[in-house]
This record gives sequence, C-alpha cells and structure tokens, in this order.
Amino acid sequence: MTNNYFSFKQFTICQDKSTFKVGTDGVLLGAVADISGVRSILDIGSGTGLISIMLAQRCEAKITSIEPDRESFIQACENVSRCEWNNRIIVENTDLQNFNPEQDKFDLIITNPPYFSDSLKSPDPRKSAARHNDSLTTDEILEGVLKFMKDDGHLQLIIPYVEENVFIADAHKYGLYCNNILKIKPLPTSEIRRLILTFSRLRKKTVESFLTIEHGRRHEFTEEYINLTKDFYLKF
Repeated sequence: MTNNYFSFKQFTICQDKSTFKVGTDGVLLGAVADISGVRSILDIGSGTGLISIMLAQRCEAKITSIEPDRESFIQACENVSRCEWNNRIIVENTDLQNFNPEQDKFDLIITNPPYFSDSLKSPDPRKSAARHNDSLTTDEILEGVLKFMKDDGHLQLIIPYVEENVFIADAHKYGLYCNNILKIKPLPTSEIRRLILTFSRLRKKTVESFLTIEHGRRHEFTEEYINLTKDFYLKF
C-alpha cells in the first residue's frame, strides 16, 4: 500500500489525492534536469508537484507547473504551499492544450509524460488519463514545446527505452533534435528501462551516458545514483 506522504530532506510530498505518486522516474528527472542558466521553467503534468519543488530547490528559476486533474492539482498546490520555495512556483489547473501562460516562453520545459500507448487501461479514469498517452499525445507535447519554449531553450523528459526511436523521430519532424540521452538500468545485469532525453532546436552530435541505480542487491545503490539524489533522499 502506497504511503500517503513521502519525506525528503527539505520538503514533504503528500500524495493521497494525486494519481501520480512519488517514484524513481520523477526523482531522477528532477535530479538530472539541466538547470544551468535557466530562469523560467514549465513543468507539464505536475502530479504531486514533486519535480517542480525539486527544481526550485536546485535553482532560482521561476516555475510554472500545470496539472489537468483537479485532485492532483489541489494536492500539488498544498505541497508547494508548504515548501520554502513557494514564492517561485505557480500551479495551474489546466492541460497543455488549453494552457495560456502569463509569460510567452520558457528556458526549460520538463515532463514525466503519460506513455503507455498499448497496455491495458485502469478502470479508474483518473489513473488511466495520467498513465496513457491518449490524454496527452506525443504530437501535443511537441506542439506545446514549439509554442512555449524559447529559441535557445530545451526540453527534458523521461520515457521508456522502447519509445526512444519513435519519440526522437517525431521530435525531428518538429525541428527538435536530441542532444543528450541518459540511459538508465535498474541493475548491472538489467536491460535499459528508462531514458532521460534532452532536445533543443540546435542540431549537434548526441551525447550518450549511462546510469545504473543498484549494484545487484535491493537497496544497495550505486555511488552515481547516490550522488545524484543525496540532496533529496533522507536515506543518503
């Protein structure tokens, strides 16, 4: 049974109302995101507000966080209001398709998107919308990025490994090029399960790197994973 809250070193995430719970994907994206020189961030599909709060801890940027699910939006607002960086995070109850920001463009657009396209849907419509890409398609994400990202800005997202080639090809059609790929394995003997991809309008050679989360036994974490997340996880 999922806990109703998750405590980090500098903030706590309540998650009893949200369809998206705290998970490794969100923590990794929040920890890895390239925030160098970033002054404005758009977080698409904030869920509990986890990624927005992590980024606020890491940098001085102003963050706009959008969430279409009403209960998740309420929870994100509660979590943001309790964190010490709440003056730099705005949470809006809207989807990307109807988003109308006060500012036109963002330096960084970040998302942990719904990505299950062919799997069995949950009977809970809120969970189904949060996890399946018929609520936010790849084309809608990329159209939103073109509309809201600055010319020199970048997009970062985490997706399953099996979605890599299709997403990169789709992004290319929108004039967005994959500059960086972080390939993530749960264990040294595991196949790659997740990718954190970075896109921009600049075409250049793609840099690839790898991250393994655990050595082999459960909760025996690699030094690289510990270094990435030690500012957040209590256990590190």
